Amino acid sequence: MKSKILQLALFLILFVTASCEKDYTVEQNPFVIAFERQSIDFSTIPDQREMKLIFSEPAKTDGKISIKLSGTHASYGVDFSTLPEAQGGVLELPFTKGQSELFFTFKNLIYPFDNDEKSILMEVIAINYTGETSIQGYTTSLVSFQRSLGATLLPEIGGPNQGNQIFVDLSKETMTSSRRDVWDLGFYSGDQFRVTINGSLYMAVKKLDATNIDAVTPASVSAFQSQVAVGTFDPTNTNYVDAPNGLINQTAIAEISANDAENNVYLVNMGYTIGNTTPPAGTVAIAGDARGWKKIRVLRDGDNYMLQYADLNSTTHQQVTIAKKPDYNFTFFSLATQNVVNVEPQKNLWDLCFTVFTNEIQGSGSYGYSDFVLNNLKAGVKGYRVAVTSAVNFNNFAMANVVESNFMDDQRVIGAEWRDVFTGSAYTDRFYVIKDTDGNYYKVRMLEFLNEGGVRGYPKFEYKLIQ
Repeated sequence: MKSKILQLALFLILFVTASCEKDYTVEQNPFVIAFERQSIDFSTIPDQREMKLIFSEPAKTDGKISIKLSGTHASYGVDFSTLPEAQGGVLELPFTKGQSELFFTFKNLIYPFDNDEKSILMEVIAINYTGETSIQGYTTSLVSFQRSLGATLLPEIGGPNQGNQIFVDLSKETMTSSRRDVWDLGFYSGDQFRVTINGSLYMAVKKLDATNIDAVTPASVSAFQSQVAVGTFDPTNTNYVDAPNGLINQTAIAEISANDAENNVYLVNMGYTIGNTTPPAGTVAIAGDARGWKKIRVLRDGDNYMLQYADLNSTTHQQVTIAKKPDYNFTFFSLATQNVVNVEPQKNLWDLCFTVFTNEIQGSGSYGYSDFVLNNLKAGVKGYRVAVTSAVNFNNFAMANVVESNFMDDQRVIGAEWRDVFTGSAYTDRFYVIKDTDGNYYKVRMLEFLNEGGVRGYPKFEYKLIQ
């Protein structure tokens, strides 16, 4: 009897299992081909440019994609063309099995540009492929002189050593890279005479009771050298670094006076070189070797700056005149190479900067942060954080949701509060509204800061024009 019951139970289990397997179907994701970029600035194409389309997965069979080209005040063969050539306003691009991306060449035929009202809309209209397909993602890409509609960007800050500062222009969809150790001092080009220090290297400065730079010696400063540093967990050490909020009237070096007698010598902790070790996955190695000490004194020379500088143990100094550059926030100078150097783009050509940064921990003083994002406050770029709710999210946020009074006079709108270093993920409960140097409103959300191997220093973010 027990044997029959067991046989019956086994039969029922097999029957139910078989029935479940028969009814269960695995949904297959459709095959998608989309443009890599949603919009492209026409002015950045003096001759030609490779246009890229990306696949949702490697193609399992050969196929073909059709792209419609529509010009506004622009004619094919007169203002622009493509390679391969389009026929009847449609570009046919074949692809082969195993391919995961596709390229074609866009040729600009109107350089120098004769009309900034011209634009070309490229639209995916068909995917000829064996299997289910779907036209989604960036289905169009607009080449125009207009502002960018948005993009997903991956600033190359340099992996876990984060050796680069990346300046992003949202409206032009461009990124400019500069090593963060190429400069030490920045001389403000605005109305005030102010000097900033390189917080990405954890530099610090202290005003001395001296105006003769040659008279300052290691012995005269040794008593307080240990205090003039970042990360000492002494709340008073914020006096030795620029205000993290980015307000130009709160630099660690006092405003340079027209009266030379009021311009004191400063002790300079040069911070650290860029780290060059490979840390465990998910961590960083920002700081390398200590860069030592310098002494400086800054004077005014008409509309220019006069910088005196020397090694701490030197009894003589060098002197250089540094001019303001009105198109830039700062003129940058390297004490290491003793040269004026290029760092930032022109002040109206960047909105965000990805960098290592000297921030402040309330009650514990200055502290170094990685994965930091600054907004270009000195050129008027402001923003604020938006909390995701059941009613408001990144996708449905529109101009009607923008609150002008929320914009902050602080360069740390995004800062480092966008990622969780313990889980290795970006927070999904927040995004940011940024008003750029051209007055455009963009919404920005951070997506990642680790690569596929779990290595830190690979940020990824998405932004869209708010309309």
